[in-house]
Amino acid sequence: MSEDNVVITNELLEKQGLSKEEYERIKKWLGRQPNYTELGMFSAMWSEHCSYKNSKPVLKLFPTKGKQVIQGPGENAGIVDIGDGLGVAFKIESHNHPSAVQPYAASATGGGGCIRDIFTMGAKPIGLLDSLRLGNLNNKHVKFLFKNIVKGFTDYANVVGIPVLAGEIYFDESFEGNPLVNAMTLGIVKIKSIIKARAGGVGNLVLIVGGATGRDGVEGAAFASSGLDEEAAKKSSAVAIGDPQMGRILREACLELIDRGLAVGMQDMGAAGLTCSTCETSYKAGTGIEIDIALVPRKEEGMNAYEIMLSESQERMLVIVGKNKLEDVKRIFAKWNVPVDVIGKVTGDGIVRVKENGRIIAEVPAAALVEAPVYKRKAAKPRYLAKVNKLNLAHIKEPQDYNRVLIQLLNNPTIASKAWVCRHADPAVGKNVVLGFGSDAGVAAVAGTSKAIAVTTDCNSTYVYLDPFRGGEIAVAEAARNVVCTGGRPLAITDGINFGNPKNPEVFWQFKQAVLGISQACRALNTPVVSGNVSFNNENPKGSVDPSPIVGMVGLIKDKSKIVTQYFKEPNNVILLLGKNKEELGGSEYLKQVHGLKKGQCPSIDLKLEKNVQKTALEAIERSLVQSAHDCSEGGLGVALAESCISNSSKKIGAVINLVTNNMRKDALLFGESQSRIILSAKEKDVKKILSIAKKNKTPVSIIGRTGGSRLVINKLINQPVDSLYKAWSTAIESRL
Repeated sequence: MSEDNVVITNELLEKQGLSKEEYERIKKWLGRQPNYTELGMFSAMWSEHCSYKNSKPVLKLFPTKGKQVIQGPGENAGIVDIGDGLGVAFKIESHNHPSAVQPYAASATGGGGCIRDIFTMGAKPIGLLDSLRLGNLNNKHVKFLFKNIVKGFTDYANVVGIPVLAGEIYFDESFEGNPLVNAMTLGIVKIKSIIKARAGGVGNLVLIVGGATGRDGVEGAAFASSGLDEEAAKKSSAVAIGDPQMGRILREACLELIDRGLAVGMQDMGAAGLTCSTCETSYKAGTGIEIDIALVPRKEEGMNAYEIMLSESQERMLVIVGKNKLEDVKRIFAKWNVPVDVIGKVTGDGIVRVKENGRIIAEVPAAALVEAPVYKRKAAKPRYLAKVNKLNLAHIKEPQDYNRVLIQLLNNPTIASKAWVCRHADPAVGKNVVLGFGSDAGVAAVAGTSKAIAVTTDCNSTYVYLDPFRGGEIAVAEAARNVVCTGGRPLAITDGINFGNPKNPEVFWQFKQAVLGISQACRALNTPVVSGNVSFNNENPKGSVDPSPIVGMVGLIKDKSKIVTQYFKEPNNVILLLGKNKEELGGSEYLKQVHGLKKGQCPSIDLKLEKNVQKTALEAIERSLVQSAHDCSEGGLGVALAESCISNSSKKIGAVINLVTNNMRKDALLFGESQSRIILSAKEKDVKKILSIAKKNKTPVSIIGRTGGSRLVINKLINQPVDSLYKAWSTAIESRL
């Protein structure tokens, strides 16, 4: 059989992202030459975006099991147990290259696709998070990208009715020309109702539900897996366009279908569209699928088989149902005004068979599409590290005016308030939000229970640039620390891997070291990896972006009445510091912003100490001994104390701090980013109990000051009105736009 007599040239293979060796493998699978549609199907499914062919051997290093894990990697989302027959499903996805081309549309669909990954398993989405990295915000094009990425993400969230809970935004010249746009979604699922992407039951019907199929997003998977050169940047047709109105009703219809037990299997049509959803669901079930694309509803006239099979038009689901359930299924979709069409059936031969009006267009074993080649790439320690890791503090002049430095750091968009982003979100959709943007983690209530879920995204890309292993460890540790600071017990992570070209041995070394670091921290903190995403080839004309393995962490708060926020609550509370101050300036925002240096050794981390600090903070919070808790991260202790004073804009409270210097450099004491530190505030009567908990858990602790007044005073180094600190911190982003 042959759809056409296309000539397979080296140029065509290169365009499809396939090597000559891979083409020979395809011919061996088929026993013949593929036609153009089949070649496109292989191109999509064998892309890194769909197959993880360059990353799979390394990803196996992740710890993925634990008592709390219900579903680990391999499904649309991971799921962990939160008790009462409920689980939390969560997943992170990247939309980097599309966001460089069409920032508004791509960021919207990035969030939308992640939402579908959650509800396709039967989970009701309760929150979205973003993790963004862009170039210098003084750059005109970066401003354009930033404004449109934020607007696209929040506009979609507002219409589908899902709150933006939390997130992170970094600005660094490394990301100019190749922004990183990662979206994370979480939802609550009844464990007994979990559904998987399985085309089970020979003879069962294959349905396409939701939006019509158009040319938008054709070759999107291949586009996401290639480098972002000038030619690739013109591929706006590779960017799918979302429809949040359809997304909202599609979600409700699918959740009702699952709740009533009418779906055998379900999968979102994300990357590679119909190709991916048909081959993966049949492969996992050990079956085959036969569809007729003449039955697929279309947005446009004249679409060919290649376009239909590779379209990534949004808000579409592949649903498998029993023949005798079809009328019930149709009634549910009619109730929600969601289009539904029967396009095929489940077969028992393991083949994905594509017809058009009965004529065979493509015929490929599902296993051939799913079992892509796997490569073990060479790894070599980057040569740049020998230069950038060298930092002689004796050559770094200490500032004359620490007040000015603190203001400068608070006015740095990476550190500053992200309230500008929050203002785009519709507060009406946040009924389940207990704690949104503005604290260490977002918190959403679990309906019908006293529980809540704490969630955050974290990664310091500069640390990973300087030391991928330690940077990976710190990403996990900081995420867990942020969850703990709200009163949550960390459960598990989803990883969003963003690196350069994996064929570059130095990039691959960064990637492998980061995975090893993440793995070590996850084992130490009992937070297994249950889902994730890999995005390679993130490069601009100057080279690879800073390596960015984003960690999305979820934690359980058993009693939502005990949630803690980061800001000081009242005058005359005692301020305590858990952890140790060290003379570490490498990789700090202070070094970057004040001295123009991105170098040194990134902060050290002792995972045993980290675990003890978190254990102490969590126990104190659960015993209602803590008024506020805030992690020390970018900007160090000085910035963390300032944020504790000002992050509640309606009730800013000053503090007087006395730090023991131990002959440490003053700039390192104030702005060094030593890990495993948490600032607590407590009432006088509760301080002895906190000190006792710290002693029991072998956690360093010191009383460093008291809240009160209208100024932040730190030794004789800082003396600033909280109103001045707030002005610098709260206007940093908006003033640049």
